[in-house]
Amino acid sequence: SFPSGSLLFTEAGSKKRASLHLVRGEAELQAFNRGGVEVLDCDLSGFRAALLCENHTLKRTLTDPRLFSGIGNVYSDEILHRARLSPVALTQRLPEEAVERLFAASQAILREWVERLREETGKAFPEKVTAFRPGMSVHGRFQKPCPVCGTAVQRIAHAESEANYCPRYQTGGKLLADRALSR
Repeated sequence: SFPSGSLLFTEAGSKKRASLHLVRGEAELQAFNRGGVEVLDCDLSGFRAALLCENHTLKRTLTDPRLFSGIGNVYSDEILHRARLSPVALTQRLPEEAVERLFAASQAILREWVERLREETGKAFPEKVTAFRPGMSVHGRFQKPCPVCGTAVQRIAHAESEANYCPRYQTGGKLLADRALSR
């Protein structure tokens, strides 16, 4: 509880990975900075450097807080859909045109969702924060039609997260396999 109101924080997921920290001042806040690039504050060159510094899948790279700050699982799906890129494409095999498309999609998606969420909440604190929102193109839309081409959205589970994608629009019609699908 605070003088201006109360905050109730719950974790609905079974993994219980969420946390809330109260710190005093910028110096204490910096202890939580994982060092990732702020996508809305960087240029193409800074984005490219973070993207290509390791050779991993696009999904893993975009969700790594040491490389990119604040993207996470939800927005990585949306960014990759907008950029028309497979979540399992390897970063160091991307042509320059794909890097540029990914950069533009990253900035556009993050700006659009910041604006949408601000419009939804106004000056108030968000009442219900969820990863599944109307208006998402692929995230949380398994088996629903892709808004671009109408193909059923697919998902693959990898490690502790999943990737949602459109097989026609992002992978050239190829269904991506994961352990569950392979069984």
